[in-house]
Amino acid sequence: MRILLTIAYDGTRFSGWQKQKNPDVITVEGELEKALRKLFRNEELECIGASRTDAGVHALGQRAVIDVDTTIPVEKISLAIRSFLPADIIVTKAEAVADTFHPRFDCVKKTYEYRFWNAPVKNPKERLYSSYVQKPLDLDKMNEGAKGLIGTHDFAAFCAAGAQVSTTVRTIFDCHVEREGDCVRILVTGDGFLYNMVRIIAGTLMAVGLGKIPAESVADIVASLDRSRAGQTAEPQGLTLQEIFYE
Repeated sequence: MRILLTIAYDGTRFSGWQKQKNPDVITVEGELEKALRKLFRNEELECIGASRTDAGVHALGQRAVIDVDTTIPVEKISLAIRSFLPADIIVTKAEAVADTFHPRFDCVKKTYEYRFWNAPVKNPKERLYSSYVQKPLDLDKMNEGAKGLIGTHDFAAFCAAGAQVSTTVRTIFDCHVEREGDCVRILVTGDGFLYNMVRIIAGTLMAVGLGKIPAESVADIVASLDRSRAGQTAEPQGLTLQEIFYE
């Protein structure tokens, strides 16, 4: 039976989602597989994830599938595995899917959130979950700039070096910025994202909010295909994979 898991995690202490050849490197996928093997008493069990989040990046709606024979009711798996997982990983849901289902290839869109703590003084409780910006951010300008990202474009200017992809064309369905007190949130939904793409979007919109990049220039940066024209790559701890959507 193929089972789709929804996973939330605090990525602070992990070297990203994807397990590494070095067993001493702690990853979310590695810890999850250890727990699943204990639960199902299957040393060969492996999971296939939907998104390879980087070191320090968090998730509320990561997805992964496993193939397993079990007498545990599917709806009870999320509860049954809890005692085998570390406190910073939790399986929030388990559901049966078709044998042909693939968590990455069947995905139709993803939503990420990037958080800035925007205040005169740092908040130590936010240091692991947001990037600090002291000077005030202009949300009107940031939202104007975000409009230049929406649509189907070649996002080569928003892709870090080393990406192994056949195309840098992606579709952004929505991108907007909102404030909750001293927290500024960028929410971006697309059909897929390039290596560090959301963090580069966040760094670019931060520069717009600080007046370093004109809002009307964002569309031109996209069209330029030139990474050097976009903003810096924002720090990883501000990024959270919010949700992955399927038909």
